[in-house]
Amino acid sequence: MKKAQLVFIPFPGLSHLVSTLELAKLLINRDNRLRITVLLMNFSRSKETDLYIKSLPISDSLNFIKLPECFVPPNTNPRAVFDALLEAQKPNVRQAVSDLINVERQGPLASFVIDMFCTPMIDIAKEFSVPTLVFLTSGVACLGVNFHIHTLRERDNVDPTQLLQQTEFAIPTFANLVPSYSLPSSVISKEWESLFMNFVRGLKNADGLIINSFEELESHAVHSFSSHPELAGLPIIYPVGPILTPEPKSKSVVEPDDIIKWLDDQPPSSVVFFCFGTSGSFDEDQVKEIAHAIENSGARFVWSLRKPQLKGVAPSDYSLSDLSLVLPEGFLDRTRGIGRVIGWAPQTQILAHPATGGFVSHCGWNSTLESIYFGVPIATWPIYAEQQTNAFELVVELKLAVEIALDYKVEFKGGPNYLLTADKIEGGIRNVLDKDGEVRKKVKKMSEKSRTTLLEGGSSYTYLGRLIDYIMNQI
Repeated sequence: MKKAQLVFIPFPGLSHLVSTLELAKLLINRDNRLRITVLLMNFSRSKETDLYIKSLPISDSLNFIKLPECFVPPNTNPRAVFDALLEAQKPNVRQAVSDLINVERQGPLASFVIDMFCTPMIDIAKEFSVPTLVFLTSGVACLGVNFHIHTLRERDNVDPTQLLQQTEFAIPTFANLVPSYSLPSSVISKEWESLFMNFVRGLKNADGLIINSFEELESHAVHSFSSHPELAGLPIIYPVGPILTPEPKSKSVVEPDDIIKWLDDQPPSSVVFFCFGTSGSFDEDQVKEIAHAIENSGARFVWSLRKPQLKGVAPSDYSLSDLSLVLPEGFLDRTRGIGRVIGWAPQTQILAHPATGGFVSHCGWNSTLESIYFGVPIATWPIYAEQQTNAFELVVELKLAVEIALDYKVEFKGGPNYLLTADKIEGGIRNVLDKDGEVRKKVKKMSEKSRTTLLEGGSSYTYLGRLIDYIMNQI
């Protein structure tokens, strides 16, 4: 049987790459009429990325092509470098797709599926007269923020200076007014204006948007795309999540098995887990405030503590001897019985463990979906990108998280906007571990829905079926 061919072009960053390839597996497991070829770009690929790619099963339904490396002139803005890489890779993508469709035994080309940061590749899809579906690794409400600000700029000619003067925004995908501090810097900053406008223009040029979320979670946001006049005429959305990402292979100061064994000895829902994503780290002053908060709360804890990132280098783990230099004197000795300080953390394993009762998180979308899936309430501490938007949505819109901060922000090429004090953090620890709190009850209910939405009868199952129908109708 000849299969409908899909060409996947993922963004090469690890979290985006893993989510995109999990989407590929979701599609081919649902329908054996699909054949997916993934075109891999090399853009500062890490060892973890290469290990993950090697672990994937190559089959008649899923295979990989490594594109040739391209020279890109250096630039202080990483997004500008990546956009230049995309332009340089266009001839290679064109050639790879031409080779695919010229193989006689292959089925017809049905569509491109590209990462949200790879929309310049829509040009190549048009050359082959096929539609482009864009995969978004953020939520539906956040997508609405991008569309709304883009519309204000393009239709109403509102410039960034005017946006910065506005204190709150009425955004169709939110039921509540959204404060300006909850918007990503990229959407209201003059510095990022050109990149932002091109990014959203690319999304609007897509034929459909596949989103890692689910209607039961973001019901108002999903419904707004079919009911609000401002969103009329935009690409159709397919919320087919939650697409959870497997744990990448990495190395930790403390081996993951030791942490799981330690959690095995703790009471149910008693441990608070501190983890701030692959790029999350703090300076010494903030580390000490966290330590004081943990100690004052008396809570059991697992803390993934990373060294602040150097220019162009992701955060790394502290050595055991270095930990005592950044933590308050005697902290490790005083908390030896109730907590563990580690480097890289096996996040999904820790969230899945019954001893874990709360998650102090940067509110990255993958982490948000994982915490909901495993029924662990979040205490919000956003850092960068769209995390402030996610934190606002979780606390105010969905009431699925407690607040440590909503407006904390680390600017690109800058430091944090303020120091979060120990008493504020301690309050968040106590609230997120409240076993009788309303937030915990709501998270448990949403956890059940997240586990059934991709089963027959669930909304994501239905949207995935519609997506496959659309793909098959292209051939």
